[in-house]
Amino acid sequence: MRRRGKRRFYAAAESAEIWDRWRRGEGLKSIGRVFGKRSSAIFNHLKPTDGGQPPLRRRSRLALTLAERHSRYVMLGRIPRRDTRTAVNALIKLANKLPDHLYQSLTWDRGREMVDHKRFTVANNTKAHFCNPHSPWQRGSNENTNRLLRQYFPKGTDLSVHSQARLNYVARELNKRPRETSGLETPKERFQACVASTG
Repeated sequence: MRRRGKRRFYAAAESAEIWDRWRRGEGLKSIGRVFGKRSSAIFNHLKPTDGGQPPLRRRSRLALTLAERHSRYVMLGRIPRRDTRTAVNALIKLANKLPDHLYQSLTWDRGREMVDHKRFTVANNTKAHFCNPHSPWQRGSNENTNRLLRQYFPKGTDLSVHSQARLNYVARELNKRPRETSGLETPKERFQACVASTG
C-alpha cells in the first residue's frame, strides 16, 4: 500500500507571501520554485477552503476572455457583475480597441451573459455565433487560452481582488509567449503582422 506524503502546512508569513505573489499575477510554477514545491501544491493551497483565506464567492469570479482565432491574441476584461448589460458593455469596449476589419465575428458559449447579443452586433457590426451545448471544441482557441490563464488564476479564483491593470498585465504576458501552433511566433507578433498586412 502506497503511503501518502506528509502534507506541508505553511506558516502564516509563508501563506501571506504565496497569496501576495499570486494576487500580483505570478504563476504557480514560479511561486512553487520559491518554496521548493510543485505548482499543484501551491494550487491546492490557494483553493477556496485552504490557505487561511475566506471562501471565494462564485459571483465575484468575473472576467471576459477574448482570443483572436488566427493569432491567439488575448484580451481580458474585468466585469463587476454577470448580467447581460454589463457583459455586453464590456465586450463592446474591448472590441472597440481592435481594428474593425479584424473583428467580424464572435463565438460565445451558451451563457446568459449574451442574451443581449443583438446590441453587441449592432454596436460593433460583429456577428455573434453560439456553440452547441457541451461542445467546447467549437471555441478551441478560447478554451486553450483559459487553460493558460489557470497558471495565473487558479480555478476558483476571486477575480474581484484583481484590477483591470492586473488583467492587462497577464494578457501582455500571454501575448509575449511563443505558441507552437503559430510556428513559435508570439500572438503579439502574429497579430501585428496581420494588422500590417490588412491595414
